[in-house]
Amino acid sequence: MGDLGNSTVDFHPKKPEMDKGGHEGDFGVTVEELCLLMELRGAEALQKIQENYTDTETLCHRLKTSPADGLSDNPADLEKRQQVFGMNFIPPKKAKTFLQLVWEALQDVTLIILEIAAIISLGLSFYQPPGGDSEACSNVSAGAEDEGEAEAGWIEGAAILLSVLCVVLVTAFNDWSKEKQFRGLQSRIEQEQRFAVVRNGTVIQIPVAEMVVGDIAQVKYGDLLPADGILMQGNDLKIDESSLTGESDHVHKSVEKDPMLLSGTHVMEGSGKMVVTAVGVNSQTGIIFTLLGAGEVEEEKKDCKKAKKQDEAVAMEMQPLKSAEGGEVEEKEKKKANVPKKEKSVLQGKLTKLAVQIGKAGLVMSAITVIILMLYFVIETFVIQGRAWLTECTPIYVQYFVKFFIIGVTVLVVAVPEGLPLAVTISLAYSVKKMMKDNNLVRHLDACETMGNATAICSDKTGTLTTNRMTVVQIYVEDQHFHDIPRPDQINSKTLELLTSAIAVNCAYTSNIMAADKEGGLPKQVGNKTECALLGLVRDLKQDYPAVREQIPEEKLYKVYTFNSVRKSMSTVIQMPDGSFRLYSKGASEILLKKCSFILGRDGEARAFRPRDKDEMVKKVIEPMACDGLRTICIAYRELPADPMPDWENETDIVSNLICITVVGIEDPVRPEVPEAIRKCQRAGITVRMVTGDNINTARAIAAKCGIIHPGDDFLCMEGKDFNRRIRNEKGEIEQERIDKIWPKLRVLARSSPTDKHTLVKGIIDSTIVEKRQVVAVTGDGTNDGPALKKADVGFAMGIAGTDVAKEASDIILTDDNFSSIVKAVMWGRNVYDSISKFLQFQLTVNVVAVIVDSPLKAVQMLWVNLIMDTFASLALATEPPTEALLLRKPYGRNNPLISRTMMKNILGHAVYQLIIIFTLLFVGEKIFDIDSGRNAPLHSPPSEHYTIIFNTFVLMQLFNEINARKIHGERNVFDGIFSNPIFCSIVLGTFAIQIVIVQFGGKPFSCSPLNVEQWLWCLFVGMGELIWGQVIASVPTHQLKFLKEAGHGPAPDEIMDEDLAEDEEEIDHAERELRRGQILWFRGLNRIQTQMEVVSTFKRSGSFQGAVRRRSSVLSQLHDVTNNSTPSHVVLSTANATCAPGSESLHSVNGTS
Repeated sequence: MGDLGNSTVDFHPKKPEMDKGGHEGDFGVTVEELCLLMELRGAEALQKIQENYTDTETLCHRLKTSPADGLSDNPADLEKRQQVFGMNFIPPKKAKTFLQLVWEALQDVTLIILEIAAIISLGLSFYQPPGGDSEACSNVSAGAEDEGEAEAGWIEGAAILLSVLCVVLVTAFNDWSKEKQFRGLQSRIEQEQRFAVVRNGTVIQIPVAEMVVGDIAQVKYGDLLPADGILMQGNDLKIDESSLTGESDHVHKSVEKDPMLLSGTHVMEGSGKMVVTAVGVNSQTGIIFTLLGAGEVEEEKKDCKKAKKQDEAVAMEMQPLKSAEGGEVEEKEKKKANVPKKEKSVLQGKLTKLAVQIGKAGLVMSAITVIILMLYFVIETFVIQGRAWLTECTPIYVQYFVKFFIIGVTVLVVAVPEGLPLAVTISLAYSVKKMMKDNNLVRHLDACETMGNATAICSDKTGTLTTNRMTVVQIYVEDQHFHDIPRPDQINSKTLELLTSAIAVNCAYTSNIMAADKEGGLPKQVGNKTECALLGLVRDLKQDYPAVREQIPEEKLYKVYTFNSVRKSMSTVIQMPDGSFRLYSKGASEILLKKCSFILGRDGEARAFRPRDKDEMVKKVIEPMACDGLRTICIAYRELPADPMPDWENETDIVSNLICITVVGIEDPVRPEVPEAIRKCQRAGITVRMVTGDNINTARAIAAKCGIIHPGDDFLCMEGKDFNRRIRNEKGEIEQERIDKIWPKLRVLARSSPTDKHTLVKGIIDSTIVEKRQVVAVTGDGTNDGPALKKADVGFAMGIAGTDVAKEASDIILTDDNFSSIVKAVMWGRNVYDSISKFLQFQLTVNVVAVIVDSPLKAVQMLWVNLIMDTFASLALATEPPTEALLLRKPYGRNNPLISRTMMKNILGHAVYQLIIIFTLLFVGEKIFDIDSGRNAPLHSPPSEHYTIIFNTFVLMQLFNEINARKIHGERNVFDGIFSNPIFCSIVLGTFAIQIVIVQFGGKPFSCSPLNVEQWLWCLFVGMGELIWGQVIASVPTHQLKFLKEAGHGPAPDEIMDEDLAEDEEEIDHAERELRRGQILWFRGLNRIQTQMEVVSTFKRSGSFQGAVRRRSSVLSQLHDVTNNSTPSHVVLSTANATCAPGSESLHSVNGTS
């Protein structure tokens, strides 16, 4: 471009070119120009705006939008903007097709072995050996040619192929439906994100996807920006751009210095208005995402290499509480590369261990089976019968060996419970779907199961335990304490006017009281609830706050010190008509009163407010209010001269010597269902702690109302500063031993900062003073709760009051913000765990029996047993609905085995019963039923009634044992609640119906011969014996069976140490890592042995698409590594900031999150 002065000239020649492409429309600016503009920052950007458009208002006119009233709601105009500038939507990665999923399912080792065996079997059945008619061979294959059976030899191979096909289709269909479900979940999360824009002069909330270029958007604390824009008016606005630049310092944005706001960044402080300049694929995030899409193929190759670097970069960024020296960090980096990444999910660890144990056992069993069968055949044929090996008979011998090999593979297939990943997936997916109805929107699947193990919940107070509908119920004004709202004539008119202005001006203009939705209802509170309570007070005093706001519009506010967790107050400066200034301030009463030097008396005149007056006020006004469970807010003001001009940057001086107008007590009633929910938690062995920013007396009063603390109990309630003092040593470092002295008794942490919350959560998780590692759930709604939500085992964000930042960091979103929904999550989590245990109890009984009794069942029958029992049983047992009884036991804990001794007793007990029955039928069955024996039948002989009865009895015993498997804690009534699960009933009946069809009409392919009624009744009778036998087993006390071993333990203590080490090395939680797991949506796991060996990695992949891309930009000369956060609608970019000094990242983070 040469000289920058020519840029305006450049602007015109582009226009016709754009017109041809149809991109320009009638707007005075092109998509390209806006994209180029958004690449600039700071002074460069301001210069460019000035040269091209003189100012932001002119840009608004070019975009045909009004800075004050925004766009009109004209659908044609909005549609045209979407055509010209694009829609605010980044297309997700293309889903895998059904055929791709089928191909993936075919990669399974076991299935490949079976396919090879089936093909060899098929080939041999068609091969007619030349010497086949000789005497010598016909004896070996005695009866093979009977009744033209030779032609039917192909059936077995074909049937195996058919069953392989079934397994593959079931797998592929499952993967496909999971992917679909996941995308549905994703789009639901996206649809829930709404943003405030001005249209026709009124502020409305619209779904993010409907935002268009030219919209005037209102930006406030806690927002995640959904589009690029230019700031038009801002109050103390600070943005966290680390997702784009890797710099963890918050960037101060202002109209004069740096007005560029970028999508995917978080608002950490302040508020403002911006005009949207780029959406969707044209926004900064979108451009990078598009590059990502292009580089997908190479990326897959590079992914592995980059994952490590990227993990390190983000790890440094995510350390809110590390202030290590440079050298230490380098060492940590090295260690980190060597520490294996451990997964959080308890269940996964246990399942992996169990699967490996079972897999090994299965391999050994199948090898033994094949060797025994071959040796038996060789010895029987060549030693006992003394035959010679004849060349012409070789194909027939080979056919026998292939048959043995098929049997061996079948044993392996049966031994490995490939239904396990399916059961886990179905159970989790079913739970997630149902939890949606219980107001839990699960973002990370394994959070659902982890919640069942929770031992501690650290909950916010406002909105979670309380209704978050705040109202002022007491007021102290002009030396009088009113326990009800006074009449306007009881207050001096001057004081009343001051109070009205102080509230109207010094509350965010986004907070409003609207008319009720239905007649007779309560007025609607929009925006910050505490501010709404104050505005409600103004209305109760019959004053009109909108009139004040019309006189002093937001643009005229001279300076705003917005609320943040450090200030705990908000102040606004306005310029008076005479040029002087007035500052209004509101905030936590004990903090703001310290800054007051005067107070308004009865006549509305200010008088001195001495330290002893303050103490008296605290005792007589604030403490009684707090003991009633009220939040106390102080409202004050101060006059400032125009000359000399105050130093606005020196906030400490500005907000001092205030004149106190009033102290109000705000009530936020406890939700009626919370005390019962907390009682349930306590009964279930979960400790509930309240962590709040409120005054300690208020917090204690609410905790008592909720039932978190009970009079007479031994508990601690403390304030954040006290807590901090007690957990730090002389050097000011946090010590785990000190935290360990506090947390077991701590029930209420008041006046706490976000850092305190994070410290507490980390302290409880890292604690080793209790035998079981604590599993901690945390609720949060504010931007500052992010670190604690990430650190916790399960983070709950508020769906209604929660900021986007909190939702990003969470695992589960509570769509109704209600504590009692957390109890439902615990119930579902425990249910998932129990469902999987039920399935294992059933599955392993089948496996133990099937592995031992293999020979009487043909490969096809075994595959039917396997497929049906696995797939159907996992569906039946994994969809058991939860009951309240689940909350009557303590959490299992991380080291508790998946298979308890009671379950082991059930597994072995039922296996013994089934083996006795089957061996009886095998060796004396022909005598009992007076039929031909099926033993020693030649190779291709027709199906015998004898073996059909054995097969039928075996299946029916499994069916009845499925009912037994519904109970895993030794309960007697196995039918309890059976009709509340229609899926279970229909599956049991359905399987029975199919079994009848197979036996009566299966014929040759299923090696079945039809049975008569009497034989059927005997089979049924023996099957029902399972239920009676179950009662016998339940009568045997488990504690006397000392020889029983448990299986599927959690990680060993030293592994846990490793895990904590790994977690300490990097504050990245599972969710972060999950996002980088590469291109796989949801789990790919069904009947696959390797899936079992890596059940963990299956779960890791539930993140949506991402990868990393390197991109040079004119401004950001750094290298970008890109990770897509689990919502495809935006991407989070993190930089491996190689240039920053080791340790500086983590230091910034401390400042950033405190």
